[in-house]
Amino acid sequence: MSETPQDARADRGARLVHYSGRVQGVGFRATARDVARGYRVTGWVRNLPDGRVRLLAEGDEAEVDRFLAAVRARMGRHIEDEGSERRAPAGQYPDFRVAH
Repeated sequence: MSETPQDARADRGARLVHYSGRVQGVGFRATARDVARGYRVTGWVRNLPDGRVRLLAEGDEAEVDRFLAAVRARMGRHIEDEGSERRAPAGQYPDFRVAH
């Protein structure tokens, strides 16, 4: 049985994550971008004026989960709190990048 394009999109998702702690000035955004190169995810990461970092990742749900776990593994010592919410994927990001 072959997979239709609609079926292929069924497992796609997006996650908007806010990280707080000492997450600015420690290479968090560049690290997230570098980690993303090893995963099939798109989206962005940016600093917020209140000292948090916001990250949006889109892709296969399982791949997004693996990517976010890898970010946590690399930057966990700087993260004090993490809030995540599921979003519908916009499909408008060609890659994963640092947004300004």
